[in-house]
Amino acid sequence: DLVLWKPAFFGVKPSLIVKGGMIAAAAMGDPNASIPTPQPVHYRPMFGAFGGALSTSLTFVSRAALEGGHLDALKLARPLSAVSGVRTVTKAQMVHNDWQPQLEVDPETYQVRADGEFLVCEPASVLPMAQRYFLF
Repeated sequence: DLVLWKPAFFGVKPSLIVKGGMIAAAAMGDPNASIPTPQPVHYRPMFGAFGGALSTSLTFVSRAALEGGHLDALKLARPLSAVSGVRTVTKAQMVHNDWQPQLEVDPETYQVRADGEFLVCEPASVLPMAQRYFLF
């Protein structure tokens, strides 16, 4: 799977979503337009989101659901696979996000402390990845 972004919109609006080697979704204007750049532009499903293309990926379900036999009635196009080992994953195993401070919140002043250190956060004057990215 691959997601392509224009650098100015990284993390907000992907240009192209490729799944299983096929384009699954892309930004596209009005399909009935007679000009090449119609507005508004929406993400629309492409060939990789239909038909047999769905069978190139997996849908993870619980082992109980897989063995229960009720999923056959759904007639899913994607192959099913049992998810495993997720109950044993802990915060401590996360590579870049394993910090678990002792948090304290004063019920009178609402001051928050992490491992005894007072946390201060000034109001944001500009919000990243907010409305300006979704005007067009």
